[in-house]
Amino acid sequence: MSYGYGLQSFKTIFISIILEAIPFILIGVLVSSFIHIFISDKIIQKYIPRDPMLAILFACFLGVLFPICECGLIPIVRRLVKKGMPLYVGIVFILVGPIINPVVFASTYLAFRTNPEMVYSRMVLALLVGTFIGLFIYYFVKKNALKDSEASKDTHLHTHSTGHPPKLGTRLLSMFEHAGSEFIDIGKYLVLGSLLTAAIQTLVSRASLIDIGQGQISSHLFMMGFAYILSLCSTSDAFVASSFTSTFSGGSLLAFLVFGPMLDFKSTLMLLSAFRAKFVLLLICLVALSVFVGSIIMGALFF
Repeated sequence: MSYGYGLQSFKTIFISIILEAIPFILIGVLVSSFIHIFISDKIIQKYIPRDPMLAILFACFLGVLFPICECGLIPIVRRLVKKGMPLYVGIVFILVGPIINPVVFASTYLAFRTNPEMVYSRMVLALLVGTFIGLFIYYFVKKNALKDSEASKDTHLHTHSTGHPPKLGTRLLSMFEHAGSEFIDIGKYLVLGSLLTAAIQTLVSRASLIDIGQGQISSHLFMMGFAYILSLCSTSDAFVASSFTSTFSGGSLLAFLVFGPMLDFKSTLMLLSAFRAKFVLLLICLVALSVFVGSIIMGALFF
């Protein structure tokens, strides 16, 4: 690979990742800031079911309502957890939301029109993995996992010193100021993750990577690692996966389609900006293990 071609490829990949993610981050920080300014803790806590299974279903339903990828969901969930949403509900929202929303369902269906079982398998495995991890966190994670939990007390505008709520214009201005601050906070991790992802894709040839993934077990691990490195948006990753249908098994493609939206290099850095490192490490292990086992079982059953 010539230097000029490699540099051009690097710039193309880097810019494409940034342009793909920024609209969703903007949506995410705007929704997050709206919640921060306009929604009280009591409202958040009121509508979350007490029963863990119902709460997990509630989190999945939120994923249908908010067609946002993981880049945009992380700031929203960080704000919701600060507002009183249980941690396990927020994590299920982050993991499942980017997969089961209608935009991703439609893009996956278009990419696998001749193989519709891949579409439904993707949705089912995402729900199973999300439910397992949600219940695990509910029963075993008792500490506050937010990185800035000490500073998570609400400082947003609900009342002036007079006891009256501030004017709408004042609250909107405060919302946009908060959104700008949060966009910078999240955006720096997006840029770093995109830089490293573009560098890896440029320096490592795809042909060499495909040779590694020929085995039944190794192909699953490879496609999960490939999804992690590529850091694609869940609205477009199905088209990449469909290009490998003649090379990889259905189970390994399923692993790619579920693991990538739940966890990639870019979102890992963003998770580290919101949650404590030990919790992020635990989440990585849970996602990797459950997707790996689940994709092998579903691959044997349906592909």
